[in-house]
Amino acid sequence: MHQVPPALQLPVQGRHDDELRDNARPPGWTNPRPRPHYHLVVVGSGPAGLAAARSAAALGARVALVESHLLGGDSLNYGSVPSKTLIRTARLYADMRNAPNFGARCPDNIQVDFAMAMERVRRIRSRISRRESAARLGAAGIDLFFGTGRFTGGDTLDVDGSRLRFGKALIATGSRSMVATIPGLAEAGYLTNETVFDLTTMPASLLVIGGGPVGCELAQAFGRLGCRTVIAHDEPLFLPREERDAAQMVSDALARDGVEVHLNTSAVSVRVAQGRKCIQTVNDGNVAEIQVEQILTGIGRVPAVAGLGLEAAGVAFDAAKGIEVDDFLRTTNRRIYAAGDVCLEHQFTDSAAASARIVVHNALLSGRQRLSALTIPWCTYTDPEIAHVGIYVREARDRGIPVKTFTVPMHDVDRAIADGEEDGFVKLHVREGSDRILGATVVARHAGEMINGISLAMVAGVGLDTVARVIHAYPTQAEAIRTAAINCARSRRLPLLDWLRRAWFGGSLRR
Repeated sequence: MHQVPPALQLPVQGRHDDELRDNARPPGWTNPRPRPHYHLVVVGSGPAGLAAARSAAALGARVALVESHLLGGDSLNYGSVPSKTLIRTARLYADMRNAPNFGARCPDNIQVDFAMAMERVRRIRSRISRRESAARLGAAGIDLFFGTGRFTGGDTLDVDGSRLRFGKALIATGSRSMVATIPGLAEAGYLTNETVFDLTTMPASLLVIGGGPVGCELAQAFGRLGCRTVIAHDEPLFLPREERDAAQMVSDALARDGVEVHLNTSAVSVRVAQGRKCIQTVNDGNVAEIQVEQILTGIGRVPAVAGLGLEAAGVAFDAAKGIEVDDFLRTTNRRIYAAGDVCLEHQFTDSAAASARIVVHNALLSGRQRLSALTIPWCTYTDPEIAHVGIYVREARDRGIPVKTFTVPMHDVDRAIADGEEDGFVKLHVREGSDRILGATVVARHAGEMINGISLAMVAGVGLDTVARVIHAYPTQAEAIRTAAINCARSRRLPLLDWLRRAWFGGSLRR
């Protein structure tokens, strides 16, 4: 029996939204007739699900892909794509205001057109949606089912009445926003990353609850667009995972962009008065009130495991931590695997896609690829950006690994000086006495681009002695990485060079 999924109405209507809907969930779509048996059934079409479905279909496997909402998942529709698009527009306004730093006059009467900025967000989102449209997935030989997927046994999945039988299955349902449980919040109304990009009018003021990566990114973007922005963060430090000097640079940058920062501050209640949202906060026992037009919360993420029928499939899971997997990404049901946010500690688009490719190799080709073998970089896209790969110094010390760090500040890098982008540094951590890279942190305007070269060196087993010998294009900001590598190589050669110099010149003097 063919199933026609319900039509999807997007909150904002326009030609770009129509194109997104046509690509990501076409109106009038009719699900195909299920085949008797699938080699792989994929539940969820975010970065992990799409990567797995395409990889498996390219091998010649019979693949079914099940999506309950929009193709592309959070990354395309509510996460990486729209947020980075808005961040780019906000950066342009910041550069215009800072024109004298670049030897130019500040434009007169800079006016932010928020509606135009959000229109660009929707235009770019719809354009990128073409790459993984329903039509293209069908042309690749993937059976695409829109609807709610629920396991009914160890090898079967029901999609709104259609039964899919599989040899192997992949759960790639991602994660969802975790909204703070604050009295009065639901009644007052709030935004999450799933609704903030539906705005067409900029709020006069915004409270961001949470000082993690997404909270900092969006707070800075809205502040640069002219919105009075406040962050309430219930911990003493921003970005608790990152190195302290890196997080401090982001804190300083937020302050320069006019973002009010309240650390050690918890929002305890919300009420509405005269059309404004009044948030009562507590900081070290002191009670205060913040009044804003909008509240942005739901910054945290929790795995999307509800309603999947995991118990019927014999798949163990935890509502907070997600699906239980081993190092090969198998669940407690050997037929079923998981990938992406629904099971990983690091919830990034790149790690989701990489874990999905491991699943295809292990599930369909009897491979033994391990999740722990991945080297995963990540980046917080504030300005400056913070990018990291490998382990931190504190982690190395906890493991008893002797570590030495080589740091190059960006204000010592010619291109960063020329670009007027001197905030930041490159830190390379090596095992003491060797040139083996253990980890790195880059703080710079283009840190996300710069970290990739370090990740490549780590995966290829290339040490800093080799990196130091690589000629870099001049001038580039990535020269900071080579400079740090040269410093490492010199530190390792100095004792030998001192001995050779004494031996050679000492002998020459005696002669």
